[in-house]
Amino acid sequence: MSDSDSPRVTRLLPDAVHQAIRPGTAVVRLETTHDRQGVLDGAWWPRSRDIAAELPGLITALTEYLGPITRVGLDAGAWEELPTRMTIDDRVVHIDSSAVGDDTVLVTRGGQDLFSLLVVPPHATPDAARAAMAEAARAGGVAQAEQILIDTGTERANPDSTEVPSAPGE
Repeated sequence: MSDSDSPRVTRLLPDAVHQAIRPGTAVVRLETTHDRQGVLDGAWWPRSRDIAAELPGLITALTEYLGPITRVGLDAGAWEELPTRMTIDDRVVHIDSSAVGDDTVLVTRGGQDLFSLLVVPPHATPDAARAAMAEAARAGGVAQAEQILIDTGTERANPDSTEVPSAPGE
């Protein structure tokens, strides 16, 4: 079979809905259709608000399905000490920050292909996080990130709260 006869594989989004999660692996769920008609393309559940600890796992996981990630847009108020770029898997990933407070992370593949992911707060319970991630990854979903978090009881923790949240999976 010549190269021109081999089927072309386009990995826009994963076709597998569930995969086993190893400790230290990013918890990510993506819409499994290729038409991407929903408001969100999926969700990410980081274990903390330390971007230096969390972003490499997300980028590595997304690169496996989407190809090289070049840029990430984050809400400056939701993360500790945002750098302007990080080197992840020997690639420079540029980090844009803004004070939009919209509970999303914007991931750019290549020059212009943008994916919008709901960010589930680290303090979310496993059941609430699963519900929020499922809604964010639902094909054709029309709910905005903030509304999904409200509907699933996973709103951002009050920064003045004295309650210590549990880590994902506990």
